[in-house]
Amino acid sequence: MTPAEKGVQGEQIATVLLQKKGYAILARRYRTRWGEIDIIARKGMYLVFVEVKTRSPSAIAAPREWVDGTKQGRMIKTASLYCMEHPSDLQPRFDVVEVILTEGKPLARHIENAFDAGDAFGRT
Repeated sequence: MTPAEKGVQGEQIATVLLQKKGYAILARRYRTRWGEIDIIARKGMYLVFVEVKTRSPSAIAAPREWVDGTKQGRMIKTASLYCMEHPSDLQPRFDVVEVILTEGKPLARHIENAFDAGDAFGRT
């Protein structure tokens, strides 16, 4: 399986997980010149921007560890553009879903509020 195929499979697993938890999926693979957000969802008072990281069990680091400062910055810029295009009173939040593709059933873990955007949205 290619890395792109793993990524698509991981995003599908994450989408199902989020839907089971009551999230409404608003967009998938939202792209701008700054980057891409894998899933944009809504739940309660939150507009949730989700990065999905998919790895094999033999990976040298946990999937969430690949969401470094550079990736976070790109996500924040991309999310800001989404919010300008889709004004909302919902509170932005950044989550990570890590997916580990095992031989049997894949393992998925949803990490809410994985990092903070600070003042990027003009809210405190």
